[in-house]
Amino acid sequence: MAKEAVVKNVVLVGQAGTGKTMLAEAMLHLTGKTSRLGGHAGTKPTLDYDGQEGARGFSISTTMAPVEWQGTRINVLDAPCYPDFVGDAYTAMSAAETALFVVDANDGPQTTTTRLWYAAEDLKIARAVVINRLDRPESDFDAALDACKERFGNRVGAVTIPMGTGDAFSGIIDVVHMKARHLEGTKVVETEIPAEYADEAEAAREALVDLVAEADDEIMMKYLEGEEITQEELEGLLATAIRDRVFVPAFAASAVKEEGVISILTAAVAWFPTMADFGKIPLINGEKLDIDPDDDRPVVFVFKSLNDPQNGKLSFIKVLCGTIKPGIELINARTSKGERLGHLYTMTGRETAEIKTVAAGDICVVPKLEALTGDTLSVTGKVEAAAFRFPNSLYRIAIEPEVRGTEGKVYDFLQKSADADPTLKVERDEETAQTVVSAIGEAQVSVLLERLEERAKVSARTVKLRIPYRETIRRTATGHGRHKKQTGGSGQFADCRLRIEPNPDAGYEFLDEVVGGAIPRGFIPAIDKGVQETMAGGVLAGYPVIDVKVAVYDGQFHPVDSNEMAFKTAARLGFQDAVKGAEPVLLEPMAHLKVTVPESYAGSIMGDISASRGRVEGMGAAGAGETMVEATVPYAEVTDYATRLRSLSRGTGEFELEISGYEQVPHDIQQKLAAEYQEKRASGER
Repeated sequence: MAKEAVVKNVVLVGQAGTGKTMLAEAMLHLTGKTSRLGGHAGTKPTLDYDGQEGARGFSISTTMAPVEWQGTRINVLDAPCYPDFVGDAYTAMSAAETALFVVDANDGPQTTTTRLWYAAEDLKIARAVVINRLDRPESDFDAALDACKERFGNRVGAVTIPMGTGDAFSGIIDVVHMKARHLEGTKVVETEIPAEYADEAEAAREALVDLVAEADDEIMMKYLEGEEITQEELEGLLATAIRDRVFVPAFAASAVKEEGVISILTAAVAWFPTMADFGKIPLINGEKLDIDPDDDRPVVFVFKSLNDPQNGKLSFIKVLCGTIKPGIELINARTSKGERLGHLYTMTGRETAEIKTVAAGDICVVPKLEALTGDTLSVTGKVEAAAFRFPNSLYRIAIEPEVRGTEGKVYDFLQKSADADPTLKVERDEETAQTVVSAIGEAQVSVLLERLEERAKVSARTVKLRIPYRETIRRTATGHGRHKKQTGGSGQFADCRLRIEPNPDAGYEFLDEVVGGAIPRGFIPAIDKGVQETMAGGVLAGYPVIDVKVAVYDGQFHPVDSNEMAFKTAARLGFQDAVKGAEPVLLEPMAHLKVTVPESYAGSIMGDISASRGRVEGMGAAGAGETMVEATVPYAEVTDYATRLRSLSRGTGEFELEISGYEQVPHDIQQKLAAEYQEKRASGER
């Protein structure tokens, strides 16, 4: 087999708004893939092609920017990092060997950058930093670099530094090769380092050598003994140190001016690892998969699914082993079903180009697969790559159609969207009769509804989650139900007397205490059924009644007019009558809440819990500088907690929530819910 081109996969991640997409656009432009810098000065972007992205000003979905540089193909994945869409960044990192963190030269690394940094660490992929936007006023390369070191450790070191900042930013200095570079048009001009930057460049190179020398024990000893590290040794050490994650290179750049971008591409070719550099791929069963493009048993991993209005369903796959060609059939490990890869494409933004082969380590796009994000396909169907970890989808909201009769269309679209995006979940809550979407945040749901209208031509809106309250009683009481109806011919007659009493944590219990034949035995089941139907619909505020023991102890019947339907009605009336004197109360679901935040936010979290009628039940350390707060809070108070926590902790908090029993609601809330129920009944609403 002919030797395949070297392929490297690099994902751009970091805080939203730091210029990741512009950096990818600059890479496309400077390598000749596009004729102009997309998305700048009125030009149409190549990568943020979705109308929603243009309207909102941030990326929503991962896009590809494959470029060729110095004989190497670099698949650049531009991942969205706005908090609500950060799930795509996790999946894109699973397909890359290097995560390139783009940091604003003024703001430094922010919350999302930190979260993604640790995710990259978990995935054991190489990392690099681009300090971008050095052309902006107030930008400060040294301060941003120091902030990265403080946040991520002293393994971060500059490989390029800027010549000036703000309006004075004119290019970069490559401290590995000790040369200055700037652009003239799209051409790189390399010169000697200007005298005013000589000392700064020497200091940066010395710091760099100190860091990377640790990647090799022998060279480290030589360096400590005072010997110089050669240029060849330094460049070799850089590749090793980046691959082994003992060094994180930092680059100076302005994507808008395209300065520093060529140095990043050149470094990616020279130092960033390939998939083969990591050895073997871990599998779910604990085994390791050999990376071999010549293996005749190819294995592919689906790291993203996309429902594109122009191209239909597309699956982004990374070939883990072997080489695939159009028409190959592989078996999905999750479903055990065969799937045919009819066509193979490479994508640049939205534009596709068909390709004939894809070897291990490379990425391609396949249309019309049934596979979902995270699936592994292989010849045997027995291989399953280790899954990636997603952020919690704890923002829950109900969706209902604007027009009756379109419920099916709405649900189908939501379900297909959830199949493509593992951070979306759709379920039908039969108890509350609502379609509930779980997502990372509000913007994700907003985009979902706009796409529903645009692509499925139906409209829907969000509504509050209905809280699954319960009703019960606090004391024993009796009630009388009598149903009598005469309409000519056979009438209806039934009379029953019921006693109800609390049955704590024991559910529903029905007793037949009728003696002397006051009610024939054949009608007793109808009374039981009538009681249960009434309990299901509630009495106080329309919520199911729980934990009640009911006894029928007396009644009357008519030999002609009595029937099962009449006794069901009498039982309903008797139960409702008994509840009035049994001190009915409303119960609300309680949530057990675990919140993890940096220590500085713990006070705000506890204050908010107290203001939400919650009880803090514990607090303790949860890792370096983080605190876990445990509490029990009424579920009605935390249905929007994902949004609230983001605000309270500036996006740094995480939480878990689980329903953990019921407690009586405060009297004022009970009165309010009961009044709302009576209003609905009076208006004919159910």
